[in-house]
Amino acid sequence: MASVRTASGLPFTIANLAMRGLVCAVPQEEVTNASLQATFGAEGVADVARMIGVEARRRAAPGQTTADLCQAAAQTLLAGLGWERDSVDALIFISQTADYALPATACALHGRLQLPSSCAAFDVNLGCSGYVYGLWLAGKMLDGLAIQRVLLLVGDTISKTVDPQDRATALLFGDAGSATALEFDPLAAPAHFLLGTDGQGERHLMIPASAHRAYQDDDARLAGRDPARLYMDGGEIFNFTLTHIPPLVNDLLTLAGQPRDRIDAFLFHQANTFMLKHIIKKAKIPPEKAPMNMARFGNTSSASIPLLVCDQLPQLTSAAMTVAMFGFGVGYSWAAALMELPPLAVNQLIEVSP
Repeated sequence: MASVRTASGLPFTIANLAMRGLVCAVPQEEVTNASLQATFGAEGVADVARMIGVEARRRAAPGQTTADLCQAAAQTLLAGLGWERDSVDALIFISQTADYALPATACALHGRLQLPSSCAAFDVNLGCSGYVYGLWLAGKMLDGLAIQRVLLLVGDTISKTVDPQDRATALLFGDAGSATALEFDPLAAPAHFLLGTDGQGERHLMIPASAHRAYQDDDARLAGRDPARLYMDGGEIFNFTLTHIPPLVNDLLTLAGQPRDRIDAFLFHQANTFMLKHIIKKAKIPPEKAPMNMARFGNTSSASIPLLVCDQLPQLTSAAMTVAMFGFGVGYSWAAALMELPPLAVNQLIEVSP
């Protein structure tokens, strides 16, 4: 039987998915715009900052990886929840800045966190949409039998991939990791998801020479650039986002049968402040319901949505909230979720020293 699809992607409604806690970890080092003026000039920094809305970002120290940030977040989360290590049935690590090409970073984290040998662990290579994809994947895995608890670790240290001389990326990206505790709960409210992909966007946000495909110097946009560094075509990303994301908002609300005024917070991937303001206006969302924190953290790729929760929704430790989440970007890939979150036992932002 053919799948039921919307214009925005493949819809799912998942029962029994409950979030119990969330911890986000950022590196200790803060890089301000003032510190970048020596490289790009005061006027150059100001021009870009006005557009992207970033005043500071956190940067991982040399030798400090995404896995380190996620491990610190997971240790804090497990301690705060009082979860025993042997109660974790699966670990999902989602990142585009893994520790190794092999083995899977999830396996390395499994060992560092001292999880049981009966715990499944695997990596997913996704960026901006990764957190919402991870929630969907965990929800599909939780069956109340073999898998009752999932530890979802999501983050990126994109600063390690950018060309420090490239204003478009060096000023935009920050680093962060997260850990989310998810549990099977037969009383949980249904969670609604929409997932989509457009692989025609492959070359608009990429590291051309970063794995096993031989670099092909056939794209004029890459002339004079280091192909082992991140490349972003900002104009193409902007057009993709403005075309796809406002309809995604409408389709998610329709799927969930919820009007806008029933949603407590709309959480968008923190891609670019100027772009986000356009999305919010086009999707007819009250600005006060769409928090942003790009000014302090920049674009943290897959970690931006959980970072919004920890940083902007402290009330989640004492009150339930209905939230809509939208991840979109590299791939092109996008994912949206509408969830009723119960009060979280842990909702915390921590700093991690080198």
